[in-house]
Amino acid sequence: MSNIHQFSSVNPDAKIASDVVIGPFTTIDANVEIGEGCRIGSNVTILSGARIGKNVTVFPGAVISAIPQDLKFKGEDTTAIIGDNCVIRECVTVNRGTAAKGRTVIGKNCLLMAYSHIAHDCILGDNIIISNASQIAGEVQIDDYAIIGGGSLIHQFCHIGTHIMMQGGALVNKDVPPYAMVGREPLCFTGLNVVGLRRRGFSADKIAEINEIYRIIYDSGRNISEAVNYVEESMPQTPERDIIIDFVRKGERGIVRAYTGK
Repeated sequence: MSNIHQFSSVNPDAKIASDVVIGPFTTIDANVEIGEGCRIGSNVTILSGARIGKNVTVFPGAVISAIPQDLKFKGEDTTAIIGDNCVIRECVTVNRGTAAKGRTVIGKNCLLMAYSHIAHDCILGDNIIISNASQIAGEVQIDDYAIIGGGSLIHQFCHIGTHIMMQGGALVNKDVPPYAMVGREPLCFTGLNVVGLRRRGFSADKIAEINEIYRIIYDSGRNISEAVNYVEESMPQTPERDIIIDFVRKGERGIVRAYTGK
């Protein structure tokens, strides 16, 4: 293929679409699949188990599908999946899965900024931004449209909800509920991600509904379980209400606390 630089090493068993452009000094293993329209920069390493969709751009120095940094890993056959239209910036690392889930997944239209790390068995949805130097530990779930501020550290097994905005440098050891803005130290719920919700077409009435749900959860004097039960009993059923209820009830780490001004 004329669009693979002569100084790159591409295993003949790799499945690479005919129009993929590969820069110099890049290594691509066997058991790799790369879809149409991808551009792979120089000094990129793509290892066994990588499954890269269409129109993905990978910048220099990135490493995709390296084995997990997990001592429980025993060489099992696992994958690292990158969805269509993603941008993987300089020196990003995405590890493949372990026996726990068998795969690490990055959804469609995601931006992983420079020096960020996605560990084994993480499941990321679509339209997510992981800002520079953020470190995502193993088996973290991040839902659609989440924005993770630069330099954030997310503890293993945490769940980050849809449409959230997280401040840079966050230390995350609790779940972050959907539609929230979180910041300060220790990390707290500071309100709704109103700007993000408006940009994505949420109406004023819908934002008010979500705000009322969180007023009940965080500011009604009930504990979290009682508050969620009250939301379910007292508020009309809507997709957003059910997303929040389901998120809180299924969480194993508990959600971040509210900011109290102290």
